[in-house]
Amino acid sequence: CGAGRQLPGGDPGRHGPGREPEGAAGMEALLLGAGLLLGAYVLVYYNLVKAPPCGGVVSLRGRTAVVTGANSGIGKMTALELARRGARVVLACRSRERGEAAAFDLRQESGNNEVIFMALDLASLASVRAFATAFLRSEPRLDILIHNAGISSCGQTREPFNLLLRVNHVGPFLLTHLLLPRLKTCTPSRVVVVASAAHRRGRLDFARLDRPVVGWQQELRAYADSKLANVLFARELAAQLEGTGVTCYAAHPGPVNSDLFLRHVPGWLRPLLHPLAWLVLRTPGGGAQTPLYCALQEGIEPLSGRYFANCHVEEVPPAARDDRAAHRLWEASKRLAGLGRGEDAESDEDPHPQDSGTPSSLSSPHPEEPPVSEPYPSPQNSPDLSEVTHRIWVKAEPEPQAS
Repeated sequence: CGAGRQLPGGDPGRHGPGREPEGAAGMEALLLGAGLLLGAYVLVYYNLVKAPPCGGVVSLRGRTAVVTGANSGIGKMTALELARRGARVVLACRSRERGEAAAFDLRQESGNNEVIFMALDLASLASVRAFATAFLRSEPRLDILIHNAGISSCGQTREPFNLLLRVNHVGPFLLTHLLLPRLKTCTPSRVVVVASAAHRRGRLDFARLDRPVVGWQQELRAYADSKLANVLFARELAAQLEGTGVTCYAAHPGPVNSDLFLRHVPGWLRPLLHPLAWLVLRTPGGGAQTPLYCALQEGIEPLSGRYFANCHVEEVPPAARDDRAAHRLWEASKRLAGLGRGEDAESDEDPHPQDSGTPSSLSSPHPEEPPVSEPYPSPQNSPDLSEVTHRIWVKAEPEPQAS
């Protein structure tokens, strides 16, 4: 009857119900793999990427904060949170157009009209002095100073000095000295220096501290060195200000998807990096949490001078806690910043430097020329900064002063 015969190609393992288990198993394996990848990403995100939220002081009414580089990224999000808590916030930015636009955005979003722009180019010591002079003449208070502005590359700029060190350390160093008397009159007050984990790769060579930087390898080294300088600066500043009521902290924002990350990446590579950055890097708001923690958290005054990451103290390598190197950097920074003996920053009087428009001759024959990649008018040719501030300040309804 042919019951035992098998037709050619009639292997039951190849047709009919025999194929469905293989397909189902393949789908299960695919779903399992996707689930494992998702789970791994969630673990990485919540343990390494997502930043803990900042608490700290709820109301900042009656207090004034300065945030450098606040026209975008971490600085803008930091300024937004300060404005939401009622502070008067000064956005100290290089680009007038972007700075004024950011001030407008923050006033709209926070509902706080006490957000203003003032011009500051950290690559120019004359601009730093002009900013300090204008600020001290127009602002009676300074409670929080956040050094957020920084660069990771020189771009197309070629300066006769170390531009990365100038913008990331020497400019903030000088600004702190010039504003320190006002900070002392508003105690308790704080200075926050936005640093980076890159400081762990830094090695300061004091014989070549201000040498020009050429090439991407030197830029990587110079960036790490400037971040090490940030950490040592906070350490030495804390030591010198002990007992004054002014405390200072170095803050690592974490891996952040900001303009600094993609600014110097070749254009063809950016579309490839954008999705990756979105997946594994923090938002600027997340990156702002640790600087905000250092600026606002109650009870951390005994930790002045320490390095913070993810809103808690983190130990630093020996090079970043070397007190002799910190003091040596302090003295070298005073020379690079053009601080004379009459500018010891210890006077309680408002410093109005007579040479605020005079370039320093310590670094190069032309140290005060702003980088050519983004032309900016010199203080001598621009309107008085206090007048500019007055024109763009939209006065809010009077708020009760905090006691």
